[in-house]
Amino acid sequence: MSKETHEFQAETKQLLDLMIHSIYTNREIFLRELTSNASDAIDKIHFESLTNKDLLEGDDDYEIFLVPDEKSHTLSISDNGIGMTKEELIENIGTIAKSGTKAFLKKMMDAKESNAAVSGKELIGQFGVGFYSAFMVAEKITVVTRKAGQNQAYKWESTGDGSYTIEECDKKRRGTTITLTLLPEFYGDKAEENFTDTNKIESLVKKYSDYVRYPIKMKFVVEETPKDKDGKEIKDAEKIKRDEIRTLNSMQPLWAKNKSEIKPEEYNEFYKNLFHDWEDPMEVLHNKAEGTIEYTSLLFFPAHAPFNLYHTDYQPGLQLYSRHVFIMDNCKDLLPEYLRFVKGLVDSPDFSLNISRELLQQSRELKTIGRNLENSILKTLERMLKNDREKYEKFWAEYGKSLKIGVYGSMYSGNDTINKLKNLLLFATSDESKGLSSLKEYLERMPESQKKIYYATGKDRKAIDSLLQMELLRDKNIEVLYLLDNVDEFAIEALREYEGKQFHSISRGDLGLDDVESQQAKKENEDIAKKNENLIKDIKESLGERVADVKISNRLKSSAVCLVADEQGPSFSMEQAFAEANNPMFKAKRILEINPHHKLFTRLQAVHDLGKDNTEFKNYCELLYTQALLIEGILPDNPAEMANKIAALMAK
Repeated sequence: MSKETHEFQAETKQLLDLMIHSIYTNREIFLRELTSNASDAIDKIHFESLTNKDLLEGDDDYEIFLVPDEKSHTLSISDNGIGMTKEELIENIGTIAKSGTKAFLKKMMDAKESNAAVSGKELIGQFGVGFYSAFMVAEKITVVTRKAGQNQAYKWESTGDGSYTIEECDKKRRGTTITLTLLPEFYGDKAEENFTDTNKIESLVKKYSDYVRYPIKMKFVVEETPKDKDGKEIKDAEKIKRDEIRTLNSMQPLWAKNKSEIKPEEYNEFYKNLFHDWEDPMEVLHNKAEGTIEYTSLLFFPAHAPFNLYHTDYQPGLQLYSRHVFIMDNCKDLLPEYLRFVKGLVDSPDFSLNISRELLQQSRELKTIGRNLENSILKTLERMLKNDREKYEKFWAEYGKSLKIGVYGSMYSGNDTINKLKNLLLFATSDESKGLSSLKEYLERMPESQKKIYYATGKDRKAIDSLLQMELLRDKNIEVLYLLDNVDEFAIEALREYEGKQFHSISRGDLGLDDVESQQAKKENEDIAKKNENLIKDIKESLGERVADVKISNRLKSSAVCLVADEQGPSFSMEQAFAEANNPMFKAKRILEINPHHKLFTRLQAVHDLGKDNTEFKNYCELLYTQALLIEGILPDNPAEMANKIAALMAK
């Protein structure tokens, strides 16, 4: 095979340009990324070899080997992992297949344009682009690789100029060797950071990769004074040099240590190394269980939710180990879907190394461990809510949506998730001074006379504050839950009630206020409705199928009209959420409520007395309905026609 030249994918070219020409404050992060990739490659061959020993080719001494060379100005990172085929080289290095690339590039571009000092540690590793970080320190990168079980090796090479070459080559040992030809500022005594210096490389491995589960080795040149036959050093003798291979990382799994021996910064570094994050985790849960089933778990709450947490391409799940040996990644059956944000691992001697993935996911041990982990996480959240409210509210800002989705999902799963999560939910309320409130806290503030928990939906606080339906409840000093996220109302619908108090939307059905004043007003409105039966019937007839009903309102104070949804079926916010999810078949039943004490109602009565078929009455009905739509933020079907009718009425 002759040497082939390929062009990088367009987005990869952009990324390389930013890597090479932008200024970063922490270029050393490239070594962590390349050693992590090497470790991943060894994980893959280890897993594949469980069912096909021949892939090991007699070499099961896994290792990562670093070779800094001062003379050639190079640094090589070698592994005896799975290796790559020609096609995999093109797929894995010639393109960035991982979703989120555009968002990643935009973040880097914005930083470049604002001349911000961006940390490489802050950006690299978030979207599977760790390999490209090497171009921050290298003028040329050479990759020599041979896939396990195959005879042909390939050489990939690029200077980061937008293209790369591939050609056949020889390689005795399976795996991959990446050789960086370093830029002048990264070798020699005058270098900013000398990546050919063994001491520098050793310190970086200790800093970033100490807990990589395979030995990271490097050759050192050691000077020694010769000794006589009795083992004593010979004075004034010229020192001799010899080569010494050292393992740079401890490899002792952090989770195997006693919790009392581990410092917080050790947990943080382990998490960042293993999960390629640039921030310390928000929370660490390290537990060891003994008894019928023995296991150790080390779980983390990332400081921030990943951008694709709720996308189909997000890979949730924990890593599984058996006696410190990696079995599988992203085991989804350990934790319920609503805890998909949790990162971490479980190590248990009760897992079988040669068990298939399908059998493993159905194992009794796995289910028991999963239940225990879920309970441990929930207890941690309960303690956080009780003892560290500020921290819990930060958690809620990042992952509250996951818990609410868990509540809603329990309607269909038939499990007890609602009872597990209901006390962890937080909501804003009409009393802004209270901040976020749990349902328990809301209930404690509720007067005894209040029979229901009232809630309102809207895109933000201002939108709900301006709802006409809020007038009456505000006058009566009734606190209302503010549902500001699309999933909130679905969660409330799933809950139905809390501690015997039913939830009630201020925009659906009768508010059910039982105080004397409300009952008296309701009775008066019922009398008005009876006297105006024909008017109400004719308004409904004029509007046709656009409304399910027309009623005299018990909730309006100063406004003329409003739309409410029927208690059966979706609300307006649910309808909007379904529409945004490309499922517009779910429509709220619209009920037009009219304020009988508004001057407009008197005018409507007078126009109706002229006959239900007169144009002015029909126009008034249309305008009332349009006004109600606009208040809900819904555009009428024909805005131009409505504008003309308004103009015609104004001209009278």
